[in-house]
Formats: sequence, structure tokens, C-alpha cells
Amino acid sequence: MTRDNLRAFGDQLRGDLIRPGDAEYDDARAVWNGMIDRLPAAIARCAGTDDVLATVAYARDNALPLTVRGGGHNVSGSAVSDDGVVIDLSRMDAVHVDAARRRVVAGGGATIGDVDRVAQEFGLAVPLGLVSKTGIAGLTLGGGLGWLRRAYGASCDNLVAADVVTATGERLHASETENPELLWGLRGGGGGLGVVTSFEFRAYPVPPQVSFALVFHPWHDAKAALQHYREWADTAPDDVSSFAILWHAPAIDEIPGEYHHQPVVVYAAVHCGDRAEARSDLSPLRDFGNPIADLSDAVPYAEVQQLFDEDYPAHIMRYYWKSLYLTGLDDAALETMRSLNEISPSPHSTLDVWQLGGAFCRVAPDESAFGDRSAPFLLGIEANWEDPADDEANIAWARRVHEAMSRFSTGAEYLNFPGFFEDGEQSLLRKSVGANYARLSDLKGKYDPQGLFALRGGFS
Repeated sequence: MTRDNLRAFGDQLRGDLIRPGDAEYDDARAVWNGMIDRLPAAIARCAGTDDVLATVAYARDNALPLTVRGGGHNVSGSAVSDDGVVIDLSRMDAVHVDAARRRVVAGGGATIGDVDRVAQEFGLAVPLGLVSKTGIAGLTLGGGLGWLRRAYGASCDNLVAADVVTATGERLHASETENPELLWGLRGGGGGLGVVTSFEFRAYPVPPQVSFALVFHPWHDAKAALQHYREWADTAPDDVSSFAILWHAPAIDEIPGEYHHQPVVVYAAVHCGDRAEARSDLSPLRDFGNPIADLSDAVPYAEVQQLFDEDYPAHIMRYYWKSLYLTGLDDAALETMRSLNEISPSPHSTLDVWQLGGAFCRVAPDESAFGDRSAPFLLGIEANWEDPADDEANIAWARRVHEAMSRFSTGAEYLNFPGFFEDGEQSLLRKSVGANYARLSDLKGKYDPQGLFALRGGFS
């Protein structure tokens, strides 16, 4: 890369080429995780597919590392690299709805909030994640789990078509009838097959308000509360997607002060079906024990999608997330999680037990690159903290949880909670997609024979 060829490259773009020293550079290189402080050589803020094509060609021809930034909600930091080129899709965030066909088309830079805002105008929702600032690109390419997962499946299950720029500079459309094998790989294979500039999703009608349960239990009742959740989750209907969260209570007015920053167990669930049925289906979560707070209510779906946004501020907090698919929640697993939550160095960290099953598990392992769906629960290990001086302690805690809980797991992990890929990209991919690994590797060889796109380039 030389000053002259970089200038010539910038002249090709309709969008902006941002370089070190430019006023926008520090903002452009920042991602959501405050730990990430990388210095790319150039950031191409693309205005359209032609800009993406030009940037891919520039990186390929100059043998430069290439990463992709979609919505920028990037826990692993892999959307940016030192001395590399970043394809920034944030300007390509348009969302279009075909209400008659129940389809939503969104640009690769769109966030969950962008999609929710437009789709809800038509009474529709796409199964996406839980924090509205999350980019749909990285979320979908890594799977995509949210409040509609048990009713309608993962985000990747509802991806019906995509437009892709490959490493060799081809524009491809992937659908069930056109390049179907590429679509298969995009459905939860982690990215790395090209730059997805546009996603087409299946959407579903949701009521004007959904029923939301949020119940806090004191720590002295944690064992019983977790055992109750285990039994309830086993028979809950598909309209419900829920969590049991081991946390430390936030300092909010609705929770008595003596419990602030103390360990708690939280039930969180959304019922996207009939309101009368929701009252019956969620009552076991609300009626159990003696909770310290019950913040349950009927809430507009778009608001539910934003409820946890304040808990995950961009650039301020520091994040390190891992995961394991659990074979069950026996008492030994529950006790291990309880003891580990008690020693969390940060009150912001959580151990999230995601209820799986429902529509999510009715997809055969070979139907998408995502792989096996048989585990009944996913454990999300979230180390969230503020002070850089606490980096080592919080990362060590998350890794300790991962090691201790491995004996209760299938061995598989969720690609969107990858830590910092410290065990190697291919190792994580093997654990995540299982028997689909060889097929996915063949696709990688076909569409990116020179390895321009690292796996992590798909996490944006």
C-alpha cells in the first residue's frame, strides 16, 4: 500500500475513505466493545455495492488484511484489524418491507433497531437478537438468537436470500434456487464466504404488545428458583422464549436498596402469542416463591427489543463473552453456576441460561451450516465491566466458568459469543458447526480460495 495507490483507491469510492489522521478516524475505528483499540490503515465507508467491490479488489491486490464492519456491535473486536482495510457498511442500512409476502430486505449495515422500526409499521417482526444496536449481519451469519427463537427459529433460519460480493469480485445472489449452497453456508456458518451487502428475511405477524415477564429472586432462594425454572422450561409452549439469569441486581428504584449489586436469579421471558394464553403460560414464573421485584408487563415488541440496551453501552463497557450448549440443568450444573456467579469480579457480568427447543430445534443439522440443535439450553457467559485495570480478572473469571461448565456441555459453542478467538478460529468453527465443517470448508475453498476473508470477518 502506497500513498498514491491509496489516494487512487479513495477516488473510486462514492463513499468515504477514512485514514489515520482524519477527524473521523477514531470514531470510525471504534466498535461497541470498549476493550478494542485497533488501528486500521484505511476504512472504506461504502455507499453501495460498487464501493464494496472496489475495496475487496484493493485489499486483494495489495495483500492487505480485510475485515467487515456491519452494525459495529462487535464483542470480539474482529471487525477491525491493525494495519488492515475495513469495509464499513454502516451507510448501507436501508430496510424495505413487502407486507403481502411477509418479507424484509435490509442492507448489510442495518441494525436490529433499524429492522424492528420499519417492520413494526406493518405489524411484522423478524426473529433477531436482544439488543437493538446489534448489526443484523454478524448476528445472522453466526446464527442469531432472540425473543422469537422458539416460536420462529433463529435469524439464520429465516434468511431466504442474500446478495454477496465474493473475494474474486463476483456479485452473487444466494437463494433456494440460485446459488443455494452459498445460502446454506451463510445460514449460521460464521461468515468468511464474502461480504453480504443485503439480507432478505422471512417475517411474522406479532401482536401490538407482547407479554413480558421479568422477575427477580433473592439469592437465598437461588437453588429453588433455578430448579423451578428447569421444570417449567421443559413444558413451556413454543410461543415463549425465556432465560434464567444469574446476575447481581442493578441499582434501580424498582428493586429494594439492600439487594443492589447483590447476587440474584432473574426470570426473563417473552410470550408472542395470545394475551390470555400468555397469562396462563407465564404465571408459573410470576407466582413462584417470594420475588424481590416483578417488572412484568404487556410491552410493545420494539420496546422489548430495547429493554437491555442500557445494560450494554457502546465504547464505555468492556466485554468478553463465551458460551456452551448444555446437555441439561442437573443440580450439579446449577450449583456450579451459583458458586461461580458469587465470585464474579463485576456486578455487571451475567450467566445467561437460554431456553432452546421449539422451532429452533426443529431444523435438521444439515439444513443449514449452523449445525446441531439438540441441546435444551445455551449458557451465555458474559463478563461485562468498566475499568481497564480489571481486564485480567474478568476475562479469567469467564474462562473459569467456561472450563468448569464444560463437563455439562455438548462441547459445542455459539459462534456469536467467541471470546477473542484465542483458541483459534477453525477450532471454534469445528466445535460450533460439528459435522458441517467439511462442507463449509469446501464452500470456503470455492468462494475464497486465497483466504482473503478470515472467519472472524463475518462477525460484524
